[in-house]
Amino acid sequence: AMAVWIQAQQLQGEALRQMQALYGQHFPIEVRHYLSQWIESQPWDSIDLDNPQENVKATQLLEGLIQELQKKADHQVGEDGFLLKIKLGHYATQLQNTYDRCPMELVRCIRHILYHEQRLVREANNSPSPAGSLVDAMSQKHLQINQTFEELRLITQDSENELKKLQQTQEYFIIQYQENMRLQAQFSQLSQLGPQERLSRETTLQQKKASLEAWLHREAQTLQQYRVDLAEKHQKTLQLLRKQQTTILDDELIQWKRRQQLAGNGGPPEGTLDVLQTWCEKLAEIIWQNRQQIRRAEHLCQQLPIPGPVEEMLSELNGTITDIISALVTSTFIIEKQTPQVLKTQTKFAATVRLLVGGKLNVHMNPPQVKATIISEQQAKALLKNESTRNESSGEILNNCCVMEYHQATGTLSAHFRNMSLKRIKRSDRRGAESVTEEKFTILFESQFSVGGNELVFQVKTLSLPVVVIVHGSQDNNATATVLWDNAFAEPGRVPFAVPDKVQWPQLCEALNMKFKAEVQSSRGLTKENLVFLAQKLFNSTSSHLEDYGSTMVSWSQFNRENLPGRNYTFWQWFDGVMEVLKKHLKPHWNDGAILGFVNKQQAHDLLISKPDGTFLLRFSDSEIGGITIAWKFDSSERMFWNLMPFTTRDFSIRSLADRLGDLNYLIYVFPDRPKDEVFSKYYTPVLCESTPAKAVDGYVKPQIKQVVPEFVSASGDAAPGGATYMDQAPSPAVCSQPHYNMYPQNPDTVLDPEGDFDLDDTIDVARHVEELLRRPVDSQWIPHAQS
Repeated sequence: AMAVWIQAQQLQGEALRQMQALYGQHFPIEVRHYLSQWIESQPWDSIDLDNPQENVKATQLLEGLIQELQKKADHQVGEDGFLLKIKLGHYATQLQNTYDRCPMELVRCIRHILYHEQRLVREANNSPSPAGSLVDAMSQKHLQINQTFEELRLITQDSENELKKLQQTQEYFIIQYQENMRLQAQFSQLSQLGPQERLSRETTLQQKKASLEAWLHREAQTLQQYRVDLAEKHQKTLQLLRKQQTTILDDELIQWKRRQQLAGNGGPPEGTLDVLQTWCEKLAEIIWQNRQQIRRAEHLCQQLPIPGPVEEMLSELNGTITDIISALVTSTFIIEKQTPQVLKTQTKFAATVRLLVGGKLNVHMNPPQVKATIISEQQAKALLKNESTRNESSGEILNNCCVMEYHQATGTLSAHFRNMSLKRIKRSDRRGAESVTEEKFTILFESQFSVGGNELVFQVKTLSLPVVVIVHGSQDNNATATVLWDNAFAEPGRVPFAVPDKVQWPQLCEALNMKFKAEVQSSRGLTKENLVFLAQKLFNSTSSHLEDYGSTMVSWSQFNRENLPGRNYTFWQWFDGVMEVLKKHLKPHWNDGAILGFVNKQQAHDLLISKPDGTFLLRFSDSEIGGITIAWKFDSSERMFWNLMPFTTRDFSIRSLADRLGDLNYLIYVFPDRPKDEVFSKYYTPVLCESTPAKAVDGYVKPQIKQVVPEFVSASGDAAPGGATYMDQAPSPAVCSQPHYNMYPQNPDTVLDPEGDFDLDDTIDVARHVEELLRRPVDSQWIPHAQS
């Protein structure tokens, strides 16, 4: 790949300006230029900035950088090289002094620079984008914002010039006014002179005084006009500032928050806050300059009071600008990294809050402390209505205070809560049918910032996305449903945490697909056919056209409160079980397109009927959460279609799907017509050949597990090759024939082990079943072990 720096030097316009703005005292652009290759080949990203032990690596990188710089300096020769030699040597010392005590900051700084250069280069290479595309609309918007900033900068500069003119005019006026006072004093001394002299002096003074007073009168009006003009100009500036601030805080920042919310459902990452921070800093800068100008204008008016409307105008401007700055500070206190939305008590969790204008307003000179508390939905409502809740909370969080830190290189002011944990939770009285996994809480982060040397003090608060508190892993799937519904369907500016009780089916499809792809970590999402299957399941309907469900409403109850007809689980619990088994054991097969999954038993038979014997498909079980079953076609005297009892996560912990399919040699084609081995052989566990038997370890010989389906073998008259010398370890011994169901008693309250660890109890169960079987008289339908 072409070096980033070569491409970065070809940036133009705003992109070039943004690139240059990445450099400065903290890291000079010359260092980037002369050491570009070295910089780009170092492992900056491999260092964990939050791990103090990585300091050693960071120090090595700093030393390497200094050495390279010195080397570069030493190699400079000739007249031009002389200056560069001095300059590079100077930078080496400067970087050594800056980062010697905090090498991690150097890593953070260079990572920040490289990340943004790559982004700018990427954006430049992808454009010009086709007109009307999303990127285009975005860049139009950004262009508009940047143009408004330019306009604000010019108006503010203009006001500055007018203020200086006002100040100079006023200073000259005061000098003349004092001159007038001097003439007045001379007048009162005339009485001491003789009559002749007094008369001639009096006339001259009289003329001087009259002309000066006329001038002062006119000039006072001019001054007053200047003051009014300046105040009106400030009114216009503040109007434009307000509009710009609304665009940034109410459109752009809110959109970022919405992206963050959808990222919680598996949507694309919300993206960095850096562009937003740049804008907010520009706002802060312009607001502060205008605030200082208004204060100076007030000071001038106090110095020389002239009756008129200006005092009132200025006091109004002062109020407005304080409101604007207050809105900026309180709205840019945001949660950069949300807490987990399903929160288990007694479990460590983290969050990061950031103040986007912290660096610009020098808030870090007096580092603020942030405090986190957990509050209920009711308390959050009261808080937003400003009905003081007297520091109520709904639980206790350990390690809930954190000081904000300023990172010089990136200019960010943030607090990283790394080790919070919820010690206990206080539940509220629930409404009717609501279960604990439907109750929403939120983490409230609050702090106090002083701006402008304690001139202004702001109390700031921000609420996390809603969280559902659980005490046991078994509550996880229902809690996730609450969070999914909230993240997907929350409307901007809602009362905490109101969500619609019903949504349209296509909206839910979008949310399910987003979640599915993220959970299974697959780019292979839900197809149109999959969504039809899900609609049929949810609405107990037979229509196979997706369009028929376009305006159908789904209620929260249908989604995860009421069980599906004739089942003891909800729609969501079934869907979550599918994601769970795919994520833990079947991801590669789903990605290969080997799992059809979303078809029912009848549909499976319809698909297989015209296919050759030995064609099979894999579908998700209807009767068992997280179960997957094999349906295959084999025409025998007994039946044509065979359905194996479903496997679950627990079975795949013992023997993988690929190996189980490999064991059943009468399964030949994966539907529609792919040879089984072509699809699955790369996942088979290598088997030791018979000629080199497994060595006995400590006198023990090693058993092997193999899957057989005795009933099929006897019905099809097809003995397993080489005789069945293996103990059967199917999830259940047979296909749907009643007597076999009780071979392995089905455990009615099987709960998916949420951690997915190998469960010792299960293994012991299996061992017990095997023992029990060995004690029984041999059943004629079982394949006897070959005696050797």
